[in-house]
Amino acid sequence: MYMKVRIGCHVSIAGSLAAAIPRALKRECSTFQIFTRNPRGWQYKDIAEEDSAAFREAVAASGMNPVVAHMPYLPNLASPRDEVYDKSVTTLCAELERCHHLGIPYLVTHLGSTLGTPAEEGRERVVRALGAALNTHATEVTILLENTAGSKNTIGNRFDEIGSILDETGENNRLGICFDTCHAFAAGYDLRTSASVDAVMEECDDTVGSERIHLVHLNDAKADLGSGRDRHEHLGEGMIGPEGLAAVLRHRALHHLPFICETPVDDRRDDLGNIRYAVSLAEGTTGTGPL
Repeated sequence: MYMKVRIGCHVSIAGSLAAAIPRALKRECSTFQIFTRNPRGWQYKDIAEEDSAAFREAVAASGMNPVVAHMPYLPNLASPRDEVYDKSVTTLCAELERCHHLGIPYLVTHLGSTLGTPAEEGRERVVRALGAALNTHATEVTILLENTAGSKNTIGNRFDEIGSILDETGENNRLGICFDTCHAFAAGYDLRTSASVDAVMEECDDTVGSERIHLVHLNDAKADLGSGRDRHEHLGEGMIGPEGLAAVLRHRALHHLPFICETPVDDRRDDLGNIRYAVSLAEGTTGTGPL
């Protein structure tokens, strides 16, 4: 039986944090993702109490659920460079506190790059960073580790690696996974058919547990299977294609989760177009048929 899915996209906070809510509603989001501040720098301002209250009130009135925050671009939790690593851990802890003040239940983070140092050392640095973050006061915020596309020196390309980091860190109730379909495909996980999606999710169950996935980044891929290239494409127009994406949306381990599109905006399609397309895939009205 079809269960209505929650689908949204990443929206801007330009002007104010609360301004994200009407932007999300305009795109027919039932869930949405934001940066809590400028993602391209290390510096940020504290959130004023009136801004936090306005954001919370607007979210509650909208009916959208959940709100997801994403870490800024600069932090690298696997960095061997002490200054960058320390600033990255500080940023992770600060973002958790910002989510706490805004009532945001999920914070997505990439695990970073070892920059050529041994992978085991990079994983140890990530575990230490997550341990520090779990000591913040934001006990109701879950950190979601996002799988990566398999590019050189990155941490988190495979389920088993993410699973080992989760296990070594411990606090499983405050840690989970954000499953990005483009990244998984680029890293070698075939998501093009219903059968291959089933196989990928079986591997996930065997190595880390699909119940640890709390969020899906729903993106098609410009580059081929196993390319290691993080290049997002409009849903149904990339190398994964409509059958595979429909299978992800309808999979028994995933269909109840929030889905966030991080797709291009161009003359072919905008955010609203991709969200409507995702809904049609979930409902089986795009010609993919029963899965």
